Amino acid sequence: MKIEEMKAIKAERGYSNKHISEKTGIPLGTVRKIFSGETKQPRFETMQALEKLFNDPHAPSYPGPVYDFYPGQPPVLVKERNTVEDYRVYKDGTYTASDLDRLRGDNGRGELIDGVLFNMASPPVSHQLIQTELVTHLTNYVKSNGGNCLPLTCPLDVHIEKDDKTVLQPDILVLCDRGLIRDGIVWGGPDLVIEILSPSTRDRDLIDKLYKYQNGGVREYWIVDPAKERIIVYDFAHGGLIRLHSFQDSIPVGIWDGDCVIDFAPIASEFRSLEE
Repeated sequence: MKIEEMKAIKAERGYSNKHISEKTGIPLGTVRKIFSGETKQPRFETMQALEKLFNDPHAPSYPGPVYDFYPGQPPVLVKERNTVEDYRVYKDGTYTASDLDRLRGDNGRGELIDGVLFNMASPPVSHQLIQTELVTHLTNYVKSNGGNCLPLTCPLDVHIEKDDKTVLQPDILVLCDRGLIRDGIVWGGPDLVIEILSPSTRDRDLIDKLYKYQNGGVREYWIVDPAKERIIVYDFAHGGLIRLHSFQDSIPVGIWDGDCVIDFAPIASEFRSLEE
């Protein structure tokens, strides 16, 4: 089992580093270093102890303070699989950015992850409403406060690993280092990424792209889940801290130290009016 998989299960079950340390006998400091990414290659004995805990299907969940937004409910499910159909177009992993450009539809949407191509259907109106509201809030903040940050929206190619084998198109991104813009694309990790889940992209956003963003230099990653009316915030800049918000919360933007706060309640009201 990979550390990335353990992180997903850790969030799903609500494990704290202290709980993992107590159940495995691994020193707390070592656990922290492993799950923050500071330790890249844990010892074999350490991995065995971790796998024993995380592979236990009967292990109970322990919702911690991060889940206080939903008292009495189980922790957020990070790892989900599409049981209806496989959304992959080609699976052999040999495709490049040039193939992606040639095989995209008329709307210019599509992604490439480790040489595998993915379709991206046009999002519904409710998705676009949330996207427009969020990017408007971010843009207004930047205009009011100045600086180099650029709030941008899909379709825009992000070569997150600075190669031609992975090309992502976040729904929303904030780029503060304009030097990463090359020939109309982003070459490297933006500061903030926001993805709005849909049935066809759910697995990709929750699992595949989560790891790409975390390892690609993104400082903060928001996953907006309209179906469950929640927002998962990954603060990669501070050890991968996870926060869970509802559609009624005011959410601070971490890359600006919480100086920018987005009140989600009005956005939720507009969203629900479209869903009725």
